[in-house]
Amino acid sequence: MKWNLRWVAARRDIWRPTQLQAAFAEVGFTPSLSKVAALWSGKPVTVRLEDLDRICAALDCTVADLMEAEPQAYQASRDQGQQQAVGEQAPAGQVQPIPRRGSGRSLPPN
Repeated sequence: MKWNLRWVAARRDIWRPTQLQAAFAEVGFTPSLSKVAALWSGKPVTVRLEDLDRICAALDCTVADLMEAEPQAYQASRDQGQQQAVGEQAPAGQVQPIPRRGSGRSLPPN
């Protein structure tokens, strides 16, 4: 997910976390400045649904304005995790494990 809080705030001529905190106060949402700064500075790991409603009320926006799905990024990370067939060449930039020899142990079955 892409977090667009700064973009949505900029549409309301809000450019700093302190201005955002003042906009939140207008709708009765009073998070600490450190929480507002954390929301402002990057993508939050979690956001309570109640807080999301208050953010949308303060900025006169929808959840779809604040968050944007990035299915291409998910698909790319999913493709990187797929296993390749035995004997298939690894794509450029990928490292393949080298079997250890002489350790007294046999190699695992293919």
